[in-house]
Amino acid sequence: MHIVSGRHRIAAELGGALRAPAVAIGNFDGVHLGHRALLDEARRVACAAGGQTVALTFDPHPARFFAPTLAPPMLAPLRRRIELLAEAGADVVLVEPFTAEFAALPAEWFVEQVLGRDIGARHVVVGADFSFGQNRRGNTALLASLGGRVGMDVTIVPQVTASGLVCSSTKIREFVLEGRVEGASLLLGRPFEIDGTVVAGKGRGRKLGIPTVNLAHDGEILPKPGVYAGRACHLDADRAWFAAAISIGTNPTFTEKGEPELFVEAHLLDYAGDLYGARLRLAFVAHLREQRRYTKVDELVAEIARDIARTREICT
Repeated sequence: MHIVSGRHRIAAELGGALRAPAVAIGNFDGVHLGHRALLDEARRVACAAGGQTVALTFDPHPARFFAPTLAPPMLAPLRRRIELLAEAGADVVLVEPFTAEFAALPAEWFVEQVLGRDIGARHVVVGADFSFGQNRRGNTALLASLGGRVGMDVTIVPQVTASGLVCSSTKIREFVLEGRVEGASLLLGRPFEIDGTVVAGKGRGRKLGIPTVNLAHDGEILPKPGVYAGRACHLDADRAWFAAAISIGTNPTFTEKGEPELFVEAHLLDYAGDLYGARLRLAFVAHLREQRRYTKVDELVAEIARDIARTREICT
């Protein structure tokens, strides 16, 4: 898989033009099942034509460009989004800088110059709600019309649903923020994940006989405070997965109520080793319980033991 930093860098970074590209276009936040449907169709077309599957995405997200203080948190950072697009079948991920100049392009110019001349798209695949060009004037009908004019085929992929729910980044974000990680997994087609670096904690878990890792996470969004069954992957090593009981919260048993600092901790089942400074990925499989304050440490230890047992049952 190749990553290209903008359409004007295609020749320089690939050593030539794209080969009969079938281009799936989107912001691809989370790379959920709906996004994967776009990539599946683009890959089908590209394979039939002996071409390349291209994912065209934008950085920053247009919502972040137009209203940075109002834009929703991203489900995954750009680095992870690129990885997921590659896993979904993209041969090339084209990351177009979303600038004031780009935002001002008329819809016709976007199709004729960006897609047609600069990228050389033979086929374009978009979702039913796709819009483009200055003031988002362009829609799928205009795209199909303009595409036919420049010899570019267009496929509009209908909305994808799972258990009656439309797969959308907005709905997934809602599920995550509510702690309903099972719902997020349903629409993503995989568990919701966060990446981060293991940092030193206060050592309370080790003193209780239940060692945990403390994660300084990279992302913009976390599930609401609570305890979750999940898995942990050591990104610096062999990327093996371990079942993990994950806690997000303020450690209310040991801290004053209302303390603002939020901790992300995980107890990795059946793992022994020093992870300080390591890069970890945590995947959230199921919500186990809300965060609670215990009057006795023994009660907390017993509850954590039940969390670990349920995690083992769910995730191993």
